[in-house]
Amino acid sequence: MTESKRNEIVSRWRGGESMRRIAREMGVTRNTVSRVLAEVEAYRAGGGSHARRRPSRLDPYEPVMEELLGRYPELTAVRLWEELRQRGFSGSYSLVRQRLRELRPRSTSAPVVRFETGPGAQAQMDYAVYDINFTAQGRRRINLFSYVLGYSRRQYLRFVEAQDFATTLREHVRAFQHLGGVAASCLYDNMKVVVSGHEDDVPIYNPRFLAFATHYGFRPIACRVRRPQTKGKVERPFAYVESSLLNGRSFETLDHLNEITTWWLAHVADVRELRHAGKTPLQLHQEELPHLIPLPTQAYDIDPVLYRVVGVEGLITYRQNGYSVPWRYIGRTLPVRVTETEVVIYSPGIEEIARHALLPRSATGQKSVHKEHRPSEHEQHRQVSWNNDLRSWDRSAVSFWRACCGRSGTAGTKHDGCWRFWGPTRGLT
Repeated sequence: MTESKRNEIVSRWRGGESMRRIAREMGVTRNTVSRVLAEVEAYRAGGGSHARRRPSRLDPYEPVMEELLGRYPELTAVRLWEELRQRGFSGSYSLVRQRLRELRPRSTSAPVVRFETGPGAQAQMDYAVYDINFTAQGRRRINLFSYVLGYSRRQYLRFVEAQDFATTLREHVRAFQHLGGVAASCLYDNMKVVVSGHEDDVPIYNPRFLAFATHYGFRPIACRVRRPQTKGKVERPFAYVESSLLNGRSFETLDHLNEITTWWLAHVADVRELRHAGKTPLQLHQEELPHLIPLPTQAYDIDPVLYRVVGVEGLITYRQNGYSVPWRYIGRTLPVRVTETEVVIYSPGIEEIARHALLPRSATGQKSVHKEHRPSEHEQHRQVSWNNDLRSWDRSAVSFWRACCGRSGTAGTKHDGCWRFWGPTRGLT
């Protein structure tokens, strides 16, 4: 029975409706309606809150119940009923349970005090996950990156495909550029990108992320586990995003969603008036801007460098997709730089040998092949001829050939020429 229901019952009764009709339309019993009306009338007559309760056979035992609860605050209703029965109580267990709810002190959550920070002192960052029905791409699960300045409440938002290390750092840089600087500290939950683990409840920060934070001059701070209200300035706006940005709109693709998000930030979120300040985030940001850490001249190098072995098809693999390299590198281990839009492959001497557009994360098993990476017909003919000759040799001749050409096939040696034909025959014995 909530206060709104009590108000509706009394209002309808004052309006001339019968208790039967009130009970039927509100989905409660007539006894409930009668009890509420009696309690209200008793209270209006000056009877106080105790006048709401009808006499009960449990009333004489209430001092005993209070005494037991004082000694055993966690006493259950079953144990209390057993103790009262030993003292002569003959009523039901449900009656004891209901009275126990009234007598037991209710635990109340400590009030959350709004903690305000000075201009440029703190930012907060977090992710949210959404399932979006795109009209051109179907239903996809995507992640919303959010970075908000604590003083001005101005934020940067972008929907991304993953929460991996490179994506998180890349969106940080975009947030810094969007907001014109960096706050002195930033609050995070215990995401693996930021926190590698804990030792005696003390967070151990990811050294790679610390290097990024050092480059931009801010201090990462991991919040206590299972305490989301610590980051309330970034947690609460997610509900605003859902009700204002995502609600009542359809999106064709992820890029279209981000275009609408950029417009929404500029024309809705940044210009709304904040109740606690009486100003817009854009106005407060102008006050905060001089206190932010300036951006460095050289941006942090975010793009990861991986090492991949070139397979027998002349492809390296990234995210289950294949990217071609010149066929003479088959079997070699090559450095690969992955940007937001490209896959760049280098030789062991760190010379660029191939560049491909990054295939979509949602697509797997695809191949990006450049025709010039395949051997010419003349080279293929020579290779087949050499293979046939090698298969006619005996074991000692093959061993001698392997020793001469070098099985590792190190580029730049005097045997590099024969390695081009030896690679496909490494299985010969």
